[in-house]
Amino acid sequence: MTSQVLYRSLVMDAVSVSESAAIAAWALVGRGDEQAADQAAVDAMRTALNELDIEGVIVIGEGERDEAPMLYIGERVGRGGGPKIDIALDPLEGTSLTAKAMTNALAVMAWAPTGTLLNAPDTYMDKIACGPGYPAGMLDLDRSPADNTRALAAAKGVDPTDITVCVLDRPRHAEIIASLRSVGARVHLITDGDIAGVINTADADTGIDMYLGQGGAPEGVLACAALKCVGGQFQGRLVFRNADERARARGHGITDLDKKYDLHEMVRADAIFVATGVTDGALLDGVKVVNGFLHTHTLVMNSVSGVVRHVRMKRRV
Repeated sequence: MTSQVLYRSLVMDAVSVSESAAIAAWALVGRGDEQAADQAAVDAMRTALNELDIEGVIVIGEGERDEAPMLYIGERVGRGGGPKIDIALDPLEGTSLTAKAMTNALAVMAWAPTGTLLNAPDTYMDKIACGPGYPAGMLDLDRSPADNTRALAAAKGVDPTDITVCVLDRPRHAEIIASLRSVGARVHLITDGDIAGVINTADADTGIDMYLGQGGAPEGVLACAALKCVGGQFQGRLVFRNADERARARGHGITDLDKKYDLHEMVRADAIFVATGVTDGALLDGVKVVNGFLHTHTLVMNSVSGVVRHVRMKRRV
């Protein structure tokens, strides 16, 4: 099943889908309309998926309830006759970033064999992540941010003051930030886009050593697909604000609502991960038109080969 799903031509199919979504969203960069930018990316991604010879099912999508406008959970895509795959996607991660022409907006998608991606409900998730090259189990979601920083610093052979941690800039993270700074760690605050925040831990050039905090559970699954390709570490636990969210989790087949998931429980088989820049960021360049040519920059990872590629597309406008 894995070899069938992840052969080379399918990787490039995934790249073309994320490129389409990014280009559509880019047309609305800086125009102040989050909803229109998101809808443009959704429409372009759906159209591109439905042109492929796959039997795809959306397991992480844009919505659970209002199925009409978005790529909703359970929607079937593709022309059929090809591999059966689970699809996790965020056609536009960073809708407000796009509307305000800010950095780090992405079109993001992950593919894996049917039944192997965690069907996470649209709730929050506590997360901790780092990149590859460290002992298994080094980080633990149940330890304090300060203790995790010390553990990472020891594994890296540096002082905690040399560790940089990415955290979403939210009031709910005040205690996390205080704990990190108590050991001298640098805190890199981001306004949106925690998929990019997690993935940045796997790229030494970004300067991010660890990601910590509470964000969307669906985004956690997407980030795990990326880390699986490069050998990073991730732990997450679903966070429920009310009985309705707990009921939705049970509806997704989740019975242990307090479970602490690791990377390989969230992505249980080999996966493809792709992300195309909409606006410039630490990870990817955004869409541009230069001298009559449109340019895109896509990161594509394949856990079968362990290969990470940067794909740059150029076409005449």
